Amino acid sequence: MKNITVSIDEETYRRARIKAAEQDTSVSAMVRRFLVEVAQDESEFERLKRREAEIRAQIKDFSASDRLPRDELYDRKF
Repeated sequence: MKNITVSIDEETYRRARIKAAEQDTSVSAMVRRFLVEVAQDESEFERLKRREAEIRAQIKDFSASDRLPRDELYDRKF
């Protein structure tokens, strides 16, 4: 297990100690729990990768032959 040092102002530390006492725990345990939760959250890359897989799974009927021919694609009617 790694140790870390965090610097905070006196008032924040005082309030954290009070909150920890109310929860019958320590400030260190509160910080540890917070960091574990943050580390377990899905990263933006992971979220996008998962979302891409979900969207790709929804695509059932796709065929390149369904596309417009090139000359029709650029045929503009004004």
